[in-house]
Amino acid sequence: MKPIGPLMHEHRLIERMIAVINREVEQIKTKKVVDTGFIYTVVDFIRIYADKSHHGKEEDIFFRDLEKKQLSDDHERIMKELIEEHVYGRKKVQELVDETELFSTGYTKTPKIIASVLEELGSFYPKHIEKEDKHFFFPVMDYFTQEEQDSMLEEFYEFDRKMIHEKYRTVVEVYEGEIL
Repeated sequence: MKPIGPLMHEHRLIERMIAVINREVEQIKTKKVVDTGFIYTVVDFIRIYADKSHHGKEEDIFFRDLEKKQLSDDHERIMKELIEEHVYGRKKVQELVDETELFSTGYTKTPKIIASVLEELGSFYPKHIEKEDKHFFFPVMDYFTQEEQDSMLEEFYEFDRKMIHEKYRTVVEVYEGEIL
């Protein structure tokens, strides 16, 4: 298996969550009610699964190894765009958190704003995934030897193996007061 295999597999789950988000946007628009539990589930999913786990493997392993290669100008440009898009996604998720907290204080215009941020995420992720899947992942695999690909795949597995432990250790430490 190529290292892009697990990344593309993760894209499929992200796409499924985006479909759920898009259904929720319609509910918010129709009923003008925000399910904050759902919103915080979305935030957790995007922050942990899509960003920390998925984008973590891309940025900390895949892109790191690509930066060591002599990339074409086009591939280098696309990789920079992808990194910028990851930053954009993080900002949108923080905006979603901020608006949801504002909603909890009773601010009445927030459902419309929350729906708008969710729509932006629902529009952003499919385009971002398409860019990676169809215009970047396959061509850049040519920069790597089979041995490098195998090594990267092993590093992906190790990254994932540690992820769940890191997340919940941090949760406990927050409640213990060890992290400010």
